[in-house]
Amino acid sequence: MTFPVSGTGSAGMEFCFVNLIEPGDEVVIGVNGVFGTRMVDVAERCGARVIKVEAPWGRIIEAEQIREAVKSCRPKLVAIVHAETSTGALTPAEEISKIAHDAGALMVLDTVTSLGGCPVRIDDWKIDAVYSGTQKCLSCPPGLSPVSLSSRAMEIATKRKKKVQSWYLDVNLLALIGGRNGSIITLRRSQ
Repeated sequence: MTFPVSGTGSAGMEFCFVNLIEPGDEVVIGVNGVFGTRMVDVAERCGARVIKVEAPWGRIIEAEQIREAVKSCRPKLVAIVHAETSTGALTPAEEISKIAHDAGALMVLDTVTSLGGCPVRIDDWKIDAVYSGTQKCLSCPPGLSPVSLSSRAMEIATKRKKKVQSWYLDVNLLALIGGRNGSIITLRRSQ
């Protein structure tokens, strides 16, 4: 399911997290700058138990760090910032996505700074939830966050035990709208 969220990349981040995380879920998040730190804050507000994988600002999150972190828990998702906006560090998303999937976790990727500026292969890398922002490398006016959820992520979002804590960002409401009138909201990612 792919569509634009009305808001900045941070709205896309919150959209992905509020739809996929329920209280008590364990999540692994790479933190190597401002936006990894923001991911932690948003996940904690969703009630997640966050396992932080940290690197100094300007350094990448190494795949081996993620591999060690997922051994310590049963993560529902692994999330990283592909190109940390505050420093430009480009983290190896494809390798980390393989580790996440091997652990049974969803892979969430922030592409606010990378989409349109370097290769972002959402389907090839098996990214389950991804978001960006129009005002960076896409060179469009600010105020939209393109988001995409894989069929696996949509299944998790639709089978939640509790309602999504945000009415405005609840993908289940959007899926109902798209299902009724066949609007562009129901567009699917390539297989």
